[in-house]
Amino acid sequence: MSGEIEARLAALGLTLPPAASPVANYVPWVLAGNLLFVSGQLARTADGKLIAGHVGEGVSVEDAQAAARLCGLNLIAQAQAALGTLDRVRRVVKLTGFVAATPQFTEHPKVVNGASDLMVEVFGDKGRHARAAVGAPSLPMGSAVEVEAIFEIAP
Repeated sequence: MSGEIEARLAALGLTLPPAASPVANYVPWVLAGNLLFVSGQLARTADGKLIAGHVGEGVSVEDAQAAARLCGLNLIAQAQAALGTLDRVRRVVKLTGFVAATPQFTEHPKVVNGASDLMVEVFGDKGRHARAAVGAPSLPMGSAVEVEAIFEIAP
């Protein structure tokens, strides 16, 4: 189904990747009342390539921001798969971003801005959200970034 948000994606020159299948014993999303919880999405390109490594050691802040943006695109793809149309999104409520980083790295918020900025580009003011940006010694499959989301949705 195509709607206003899908048209905005096209106008921004963005193509959603296919919604990724889970890599373990969980589901990609859960609808609970008027909330959509989307499981953590890794930094995968549309062709499935994983952006891996540690920020502060081989992965620059700029590359990690781009990885977080990919996570955001994957979150939006899961939301579309769950809802049929992104026009049902009333608000991006919260993002939680995990950054694989060296112990000395402290710019996690700058990295997760890659996903946050994307949500505002795509959803406008409805994309402004609460957020956490957390450092981690490692992430699944070596991903540099993982981001999860909570969306408020219309019936």
